[in-house]
Amino acid sequence: MKKGFVILIVDDNMNFIDRMIGLLDEVNDIEHINVAANYDDACRLLAADEPDVVLLDINIPGKNGIEVLKFIRQNNMKCEVVMITNHTDGYYRQQCRELGANHFLDKSNDFGLVPGIIKEFLN
Repeated sequence: MKKGFVILIVDDNMNFIDRMIGLLDEVNDIEHINVAANYDDACRLLAADEPDVVLLDINIPGKNGIEVLKFIRQNNMKCEVVMITNHTDGYYRQQCRELGANHFLDKSNDFGLVPGIIKEFLN
């Protein structure tokens, strides 16, 4: 089992971020959590401290989360990507899967699944 996971949350909704950090408190072995509220901050943090898991919203300032996903895969970063968004129609789901997202979750309904997914990645 790998120790010391680094997680990057990319979302501009502080309420969501606070709720997610609270949920992730139940996951052991998280070294630290970084937060980016826009495309530029996300890419800077990805390059500086390549995370193990990225929780990525589609709707963020600057370029969207799909562009962040492209950046991750074009730079061959080995992180797991969990899209967690309100844009859950089939078009976005398919596009994110094709670009290499590991999971695609509905922000409203699947929020509670994130700790279990993170634990799967740890094992």
